[in-house]
Amino acid sequence: MPISNRIADLAHEAAEWRRDFHQHPELLFDLPRTSAIVAEKLRAFGCDEVVTGIGRSGVVALIRGSHAGTGRVIGLRSDMDALPLTEITGLPHASRVPGMMHACGHDGHMAMLLGAAKYLAETRNFAGTVALVFQPAEEGGGGAREMIADGMMERFGIQEIYGMHNGIDPAGTFSVKAGPTSAAADRIHILVEGKGGHGAMPHLAADTVLATAQIVIAIQSVVSRNVDPLEAAVVSIGSLNAGHANNVIPHTAELRGTVRILTKDVQALVEARLREVVEKTARTFGATATFTYIHGCPMVVNHVAEAEHAALVAAAIVGPDNVRRDKPPSMGAEDFSFMLEARPGCMVGIGQGGDFGVHHPAYDFNDEIIPIGISYWARLVETRLAA
Repeated sequence: MPISNRIADLAHEAAEWRRDFHQHPELLFDLPRTSAIVAEKLRAFGCDEVVTGIGRSGVVALIRGSHAGTGRVIGLRSDMDALPLTEITGLPHASRVPGMMHACGHDGHMAMLLGAAKYLAETRNFAGTVALVFQPAEEGGGGAREMIADGMMERFGIQEIYGMHNGIDPAGTFSVKAGPTSAAADRIHILVEGKGGHGAMPHLAADTVLATAQIVIAIQSVVSRNVDPLEAAVVSIGSLNAGHANNVIPHTAELRGTVRILTKDVQALVEARLREVVEKTARTFGATATFTYIHGCPMVVNHVAEAEHAALVAAAIVGPDNVRRDKPPSMGAEDFSFMLEARPGCMVGIGQGGDFGVHHPAYDFNDEIIPIGISYWARLVETRLAA
């Protein structure tokens, strides 16, 4: 399916929408401007139904095909929220909101799905119904989980669901495979309690700073010495807080970190070993540790049949040589995983090239891939819901 003239024309308009979203980023569930514009455009396109407030601030629109069918419904999902990051691109369409920017390409995701919505509402060359899902709070807020908890799948009768995320792979390429493609993102919180004291008299204290430093070192042994080298796991400490004065041994210290894994067996192993290592290391230095493991976003696991279809659609758009089907999983996380636990489906990666990857303050979405993304969505609907 070469890029049609209609989609090429839509892509120019969609790029304008994208740059407007980029200039006005909003965070997590607090998306009054973003969700209102999305809903407004979907209504203007002639979608059969547009519902707001799903999962607090999500938007779902339905487009029914013009051909008789079996009542099948598939979902296409885009995320909407930005990141708490200060942009340094210096571009004319740079963020106008201090401390916020679309550094993950959700502005581009919205533009591509809106472009597909306009095209599909005009053509309706399919049988069944497509549900266009615009999700809040992908960046750590669990927006997908909230939309599912709000009954989205049942309310709109969604039977399959598909997602797409940009990456730094060459522009105009896709990556798609069955099985795990992104890691689960869990959190750990460690509270170390010892006995505070004067920095000049450490023998009268139980030094939480010393205990905490040893814990940071010790927990790195969990992956290197307990997890099969052929499996994948990451444990990283991102925050350490202890004391405020240079001559006081603090009574407590606190650690926060992240755990990334690709299988439930490794997840259970890492959680158990972290707890044991943390608690016993603290006791070695005369302190106690309260260890909390918080299960967060699960793994993205693509379903076999849906991944195969997505790969064929991608190949029809950009050619089979530009569809990578063996890309290793990422240890990053994506909360589309909640939707794939609720329904069969697939997340594909779309390459956009560039020198800066997502979550970098100099990142910007590549508007040149917008017609490719629109074409992918259109082709997916027209083939998955073929008359």
